[in-house]
Amino acid sequence: MTAIYPALAGLGYSVVKKPTWSTKIATAASGRETRMAFWSAPIWQFTLTYDFLRDTATANELKSLLGFYLQMQGAFGSFLFVDPDDNQATGQTLAVGDGMTMSFVLVRTFGGYVEPVGGVTGSVVPYVDGIRQTSGFSAAGNVLTFSTPPANGAVISADFTYAFLCRFQEDGLEFEKFAAQLWQTKQVGLISVRA
Repeated sequence: MTAIYPALAGLGYSVVKKPTWSTKIATAASGRETRMAFWSAPIWQFTLTYDFLRDTATANELKSLLGFYLQMQGAFGSFLFVDPDDNQATGQTLAVGDGMTMSFVLVRTFGGYVEPVGGVTGSVVPYVDGIRQTSGFSAAGNVLTFSTPPANGAVISADFTYAFLCRFQEDGLEFEKFAAQLWQTKQVGLISVRA
């Protein structure tokens, strides 16, 4: 089971979310360009700010975040990060059945762009041609698998909650105590990773 980044009360503003691509650009002497995209999906970078992290007997966000960071061994371990503003898909079209394929990658749509999700954080409710399926399927990671393949031409869709598969951006994380039993961290950098 993949660990889930802790949701803490002290998360403040601003939160920065940045998609990054890998493109090789070669410019000729005439100024014309040739471009090559190396990735089919972006790497996401998140910068989180915590205005306060309490260190009391009843509320201890400091130990939750610091302990999680230590468990991940800094940038080494990967985990699921639930973006509070981007974590749910409803009626998401996944594919059209071909009568043979049983497994389908769970995706999300942003405008006209479709990309795989990092992982599922709750139950998956699949539909075949708009009919809810109550059995005969399983979901693991970001893949929905049916026990029998959906019919040729059947539209496969699903409702689900998801998260980004991430790691910490750096091997160091700075915490500052600014009052009795109150700490803050100015920036926690996360970066998505490929499954």
